[in-house]
Amino acid sequence: MAQMAQQTSGVLRRYRWKELGLLVLPGLILLLLMSQLLIIRSSNDTTTVNNLRNFPILDGLIPILGFIAAVLVAHIILNIFFRKADQVLLPLVALLSGLGVVMMTRLGPDIPPKVGPIPDLGSKQLLWVLLGLVICLGTMFILRNITWLSRYKYTWLLFCFAVLLPSVIQGITTFKSGAPSRDVLGFGPLKLQPSEFLKIGVAIFFAGYLNDNRDILAEGHYRVGPLRLPPLRQLGPMLFMLGIGLLSFLVVRELGLAMLVYSLFLCMTYVATGKKSYVLVSLLAFVLLASIGYALLPYVQNRFATVAFNPADWTHLTPKEDAFATNQGLQVYQGLINVSSGGILGSGLGLGYPVRTPVIDSDMAFTAYAEEFGLVGLFAIIGIYLLIVHRGFRIAAEANDTFSKLLATGLTSIFALQTLIITAGDLKLLPLTGIPLPYLSNGGNAILANFIIVGILLRISHNTAVEREGPY
Repeated sequence: MAQMAQQTSGVLRRYRWKELGLLVLPGLILLLLMSQLLIIRSSNDTTTVNNLRNFPILDGLIPILGFIAAVLVAHIILNIFFRKADQVLLPLVALLSGLGVVMMTRLGPDIPPKVGPIPDLGSKQLLWVLLGLVICLGTMFILRNITWLSRYKYTWLLFCFAVLLPSVIQGITTFKSGAPSRDVLGFGPLKLQPSEFLKIGVAIFFAGYLNDNRDILAEGHYRVGPLRLPPLRQLGPMLFMLGIGLLSFLVVRELGLAMLVYSLFLCMTYVATGKKSYVLVSLLAFVLLASIGYALLPYVQNRFATVAFNPADWTHLTPKEDAFATNQGLQVYQGLINVSSGGILGSGLGLGYPVRTPVIDSDMAFTAYAEEFGLVGLFAIIGIYLLIVHRGFRIAAEANDTFSKLLATGLTSIFALQTLIITAGDLKLLPLTGIPLPYLSNGGNAILANFIIVGILLRISHNTAVEREGPY
């Protein structure tokens, strides 16, 4: 009896209580938001206004209750098989994913007729999130030993080139049009966006390559003026990966993908070598290539024209500026109106008009949250992203082997850079790109890829704790 009591006490002590406690708050927030949305929608129907019993609150809450149940199942599985994994990451990701489901449920039916309402957009988002949770757990089960990924770094290099090749071919065939080719491949009803999985392959390759060659890269070999460059054998694969970024920029004409790959290269190279000279030279090369791209590619000129456009004095726009604001700059212009309309506290979920902005469910989703949650809600969302980045870098700092450190750093950098690029684009601080806002935008490929990243980070944190403290 005493032995059973000790075993029960040990199980309770090892239970992931912090994670469970942190999951309570997201669950309550999501239930309140969905209830508010359902009440607002029902209040627009005079039959339900006159009869409160007709409010479909319970039926409407079933999807979000199913989401909460799925997250709790994931929590239980982590308790059984990965007890020592990070306990903060899942609640943060669950909150963002739940907010994405709620917002897609709110936006779908109100999308203008020109595009067509999507009544089941929230259900589709929920399905992708549930599938993402399954893939996240599957990733943790498959990657028992993270370091084996580094043995196949050149395989990952070929993978990166292979997933980009169809988009390169499409970009070549449509090069004369000058418009972005969009790296989207169709397989019947399914749409695959290779860049969402390309970024993971790039991070794995860089982590494995820098792990094997960081000493040589840090020391340098050839002197070119004040710079010391590594041998060509070590420099070649890095230039190949930068070539992938260049292909994305000049041929595929995906500015966001090029910025992401290039920024990831800079982050991981600096972490591995500590040499600022590599970063400075690479930034100068980026400025040079960007200037060439600006001169040659009309789509780049259009993106930067949006950044330079000033809509603040909208009452004194010239006819040319007015035409720009209603055509090329309409998306960002309407997005800024969303942000300003939200004010400090926002209009409230379901009470704003974010659907006036084109592609509000994907590229411009950040502005929808700004309008209905306000500046306070926006800062809260940014705070959640910062916490996820903090946990990712903490996992990297605590990892026992260099490859795991570099991989966790790279994957966390992807998350941070992707969030920065799209939010800055929506706010007209950078050219707008097609990169989705992690977990909050509509997009199944992005959701799955980001859940794979979380699965790898959780696995690294679990392996680190087991190696240091033992399995129990």
